Amino acid sequence: MTSSSPDPRLVIQPDLLRPSFGTRLRRYFFTGLVLAAPLAITASVTWWFVNLIDGWVKPLIPSAYLPDAYLPFPLPGLGLIIGLIGLTLLGFLTANLVGRSLIGAGEAILDRMPVVRSVYKGVKQVFETIFSQSGTSFRKVGMVQFPQPGMWSIVFIAQEAAPEIAGRLPDGQDPGDKQIGVFLPCTPNPTTGFFFYLPRREVVELSISVEDGAKLIMSAGLIQPGEQNGKPKLEGKPSVSA
Repeated sequence: MTSSSPDPRLVIQPDLLRPSFGTRLRRYFFTGLVLAAPLAITASVTWWFVNLIDGWVKPLIPSAYLPDAYLPFPLPGLGLIIGLIGLTLLGFLTANLVGRSLIGAGEAILDRMPVVRSVYKGVKQVFETIFSQSGTSFRKVGMVQFPQPGMWSIVFIAQEAAPEIAGRLPDGQDPGDKQIGVFLPCTPNPTTGFFFYLPRREVVELSISVEDGAKLIMSAGLIQPGEQNGKPKLEGKPSVSA
């Protein structure tokens, strides 16, 4: 019995399995781009922020006290360090009775200015809400049916509606009927979006952080939170309300 030689057309040549030089070169380029681009953008943003703070703080300090007057090159980041120390010192001084009295006197003066009063109170309330350690604003991520039933969008969950607002909205005795505020950010810029109230039962809470939710929105779903074995780990199953 003689063995027949295989058909040369069915034999896979090793050279055909190897990528071409151009393919490998393109692959190397994109690999280097993925590694270098985030580092370059992060360094650029950090450098811009440091220079911005330096430009605000350094003009307030006499040049005789700046190391730049004695060094042959400017020292970046000095204004940022001075600003951080100054803010910490300001917080320490306002923690006692004298500091609170001074702050109260300053706010009483601002309260007599019609336009400045509204701007100051609004900005102060925003900062107190964002940096409050005990608040619950924007510390949870959820999903709501938007822009139509059956389509789910990521939202940041705020607080329940104030009595002035809840009194004019349908609000039953069931805890699920309580009106809650949510912020629906836009992609890829999460600083813009829509804020609205809806019953708590229509919000599906997710066990992901606000940071992961922002990454999901800014990447248009390309960066999934809590991926395990290629599948996103999002606890909680959406329940379509009747």
